[in-house]
Amino acid sequence: MKIRSAVAVLAATVAMPFGLAHATDLEVTHWWTSGGEAAAVAELAKAFDATGNHWVDGAIAGSGGTARPIMISRITGGDPMGATQFNHGRQAEELVQAGMMRDLDSVAAEGKWTDVIRPKSLLDSCTLDGHIYCVPVNIHSWPWLWLSNDAFQKVGLDVPKNWDEFVADAPKLRDAGIVPLAIGGQPWQASGAFDVLLLGLGGKDLFYKVYKDKDAEAAAGPDMAKVFKAANDARTMSKGTNVQDWNQATNLVITGKAGGQIMGDWAQGEFALAGKVAGKDYSCLPGLGYDNPMIGTGGDAFYFPKLNDEAKSKAQEDLAKVLLSPETQVAFNLKKGSLPVRGDVDLAAANDCMKKGLDILSKGNVVDWTDQLLSADSQKQKEDLMSEFFANESMTPEDAQKRFADIVASAD
Repeated sequence: MKIRSAVAVLAATVAMPFGLAHATDLEVTHWWTSGGEAAAVAELAKAFDATGNHWVDGAIAGSGGTARPIMISRITGGDPMGATQFNHGRQAEELVQAGMMRDLDSVAAEGKWTDVIRPKSLLDSCTLDGHIYCVPVNIHSWPWLWLSNDAFQKVGLDVPKNWDEFVADAPKLRDAGIVPLAIGGQPWQASGAFDVLLLGLGGKDLFYKVYKDKDAEAAAGPDMAKVFKAANDARTMSKGTNVQDWNQATNLVITGKAGGQIMGDWAQGEFALAGKVAGKDYSCLPGLGYDNPMIGTGGDAFYFPKLNDEAKSKAQEDLAKVLLSPETQVAFNLKKGSLPVRGDVDLAAANDCMKKGLDILSKGNVVDWTDQLLSADSQKQKEDLMSEFFANESMTPEDAQKRFADIVASAD
């Protein structure tokens, strides 16, 4: 995206007169629109409003892939919001390089962010050329398999303990009219499921060879071939899902119409909203249930466009502080299903699945996720390929792997 030329436009159009009656209103854009997500974002709004400012909600329906271009277009077009959600990593890199985002160095120093945010890679993902440009608000980990206890009980099976057992149980679920694996039609869902299979089956070393080192030879090799075979199994198991949005796929698991779903821990918010209890109504397998599971350190962060309005700029700082307060971290993440970025908060109310995640995190079993390792363009190419692979049964795993290796070879 060519955005540097828009800096002059931004500078000329964002100035606003100081002293307006609603000068401390701050529009915050995000893509949290499902029931569980809305409950979580309400906690952020409540905490910000308590500062005397007012959260003006700018929710954009659809996934991040839908929302991000709209957010970027507004900023580059001279109509910036007060704050905007991105996934921490490289999604806002060009905006920062173009000088359109304010740094948060003074707020970070005051709040001792380097001492309280963990793992360190979260803050590193918000840092460019030595300056901090975003507030990470959670650790959202992709590598989870969510299972419907009711679905397996219906067919007389024990809840599987790992991916291999799940694949073996799939035909019996299918015979009972239950979709084994729910994957919605949004491209990022198929891509995310593939990445989870890569980490779970190939391990951290292969994951980093492919996405961090951009090793095309590894991407084309026999270990990756095993991952593509598993992706082919997942494609077969997901046939008949027939929903688009991720939360609709989660609802199939909640209602026992699907056996399971590979999805990030944000799915917990939907289970909680439906009144489902972890360990009783549903089960969760971090790392697909294999030994020594890893937590991905992806997640959400808020960035702050530069504004020529003193009151709103001050409100931006107030929001940045609130997002990382211990109280907000607990209230938000318990409803979002994610893990807090602060290592000093009390999560005694965490459910069984969140406790599993916290335990993995305490052991240091973490891996940078693809939003941190790949540019937005490379990520989009991968999403498009996986979307096509899961939708088109005529594409063989071998053909898909060849195309994947080409993407890795040119990735940045």
